Amino acid sequence: MYKIVIDSCGELPEDLKKDGHYQNVSLELEVDGCYIRDDETFDQKDFLRRVKESVTGPKSACPSPDEYMKSYEGDADHVYVVTLSGKLSGSYNSAELGKNLFEEEHPGEKKIYVFNSRSASVGETLIGMKVQECEEAGMSFEEVVAATEKYISSMNTFFVLETLETLRKNGRLTNLKAFIANTLNIKPVMGSTEEGSICQLGQARGMNKALDKMIQDVIAKTKNCENRVLAISHCNCPERAKAVKEKIEKMAKFKKIIVTDTAGVSTMYANDGGVIIAV
Repeated sequence: MYKIVIDSCGELPEDLKKDGHYQNVSLELEVDGCYIRDDETFDQKDFLRRVKESVTGPKSACPSPDEYMKSYEGDADHVYVVTLSGKLSGSYNSAELGKNLFEEEHPGEKKIYVFNSRSASVGETLIGMKVQECEEAGMSFEEVVAATEKYISSMNTFFVLETLETLRKNGRLTNLKAFIANTLNIKPVMGSTEEGSICQLGQARGMNKALDKMIQDVIAKTKNCENRVLAISHCNCPERAKAVKEKIEKMAKFKKIIVTDTAGVSTMYANDGGVIIAV
């Protein structure tokens, strides 16, 4: 038996929630003293309202090693853990510490491996799906780990934000840059580096042009599209995500395209109207 543990930045579509092999470990969000669990109780619209009204902006806290330890319990003898990029969160280190503590208390009981996604959001989801594909194909634990690490190295994550306010409030963007971008309606096209950091890939005037630029980057950087699954996560903008999916389908044929709404942590970073693509 196997289990796939994903921190709550990784969205689980309904079919994966019902699958039985997946489990989320929740991060915690905080907005002006209000603490919110990123689990099934998360209210996206209420959270977005709080973020918009906040002067200081939202923050997040990663799961504790103890929370990860509890997620490793159960009948599964193979446990695979997928976390937010280690460059963006302490979730990876917390999961690793939880693994070490679990193995000290339960030596030899099960095999556990923690994947640093070097991504976020639906990038984590795709990694979980890759693990499941390998397990269902009958691979050994070591073969699953090797194949999935190779897959992670081939992945790319892209996103476009409607507003830069959260980045400004968090101090990740200067007030001047945010002011200029908002005034000129400039939308940066962002992406992940090989190490799992965030970089700017380009920019465009207006959301539609920025989304088109992102789609072009996706197609240009993805090899063997027909053999890859592409995932789109959107923050409160299903029609925008649908339009992005349709444009991609006209330009390339992917093995599968999945679309889902952002969970709590991804909502915090994407903000209202943001779109994320992982492939």
